[in-house]
Amino acid sequence: MGTNYRRVLLKLSGEALMGNMGYGIDPEVVKEIAAEVGEVVTTGVQIAIVVGGGNIFRGVKAASAGMDRAAADYIGMIATVMNAMTLQDSLERIGVQTRVQTAIAMQELAEPYIRRRAIRHLEKGRVVIFGAGSGNPFFTTDTTAALRAAEIDAEVIFKATKVDGIYDADPQIHPDAKRYKTLTYAHVLAKDLRVMDSTAIALCKENNIPILVFDLTVRGNIHRAVMGESIGTLVGGSCEIS
Repeated sequence: MGTNYRRVLLKLSGEALMGNMGYGIDPEVVKEIAAEVGEVVTTGVQIAIVVGGGNIFRGVKAASAGMDRAAADYIGMIATVMNAMTLQDSLERIGVQTRVQTAIAMQELAEPYIRRRAIRHLEKGRVVIFGAGSGNPFFTTDTTAALRAAEIDAEVIFKATKVDGIYDADPQIHPDAKRYKTLTYAHVLAKDLRVMDSTAIALCKENNIPILVFDLTVRGNIHRAVMGESIGTLVGGSCEIS
């Protein structure tokens, strides 16, 4: 069976890497994510990854406690590089060639972000992990995911979370909350559904990049998403609200 996409960008939150731990990185969770990404690579799909750093440090939270926002964001960017390197190690342990590119120069650890080089790596079947966000404070890794997806001509963003899609209310608070199957960018922005920040949604809308939101904790969901199975919630310009 053929895949539905040629090149995808997977957005992982830092919290996804800590599993049930309250802080840090759960090696078993990282291994499971790496195994799923490896399965996707064997199908011939090119995959890039943007990873957050909230499992180690959250700039917004530190800023709210009185820390300078720019300094806090830079520390958060460094946390994303720690996660990127951890994921790279797990991928390479199972034989998946991987490159980490950072928006802040760290030449002893990773390549600098160069768009053409990233695309060439993808064309050679390597996984590319983008670390250090966009390299600028005041921007989230969701916005980085939208920006990098546009730059590398990704056909879709996979937003892997701990919930199985987008709801009209918080399902943990409202058991009768409705899960959407498809949504428009405009509805996400108008209803402030917060699947990604508004800057990221606007970037996706402007560049017509669909966003598929699904549950990362269900084994095999990344592969199912690549195969075009109906999981989670799809946000796109041609989608209806359903």
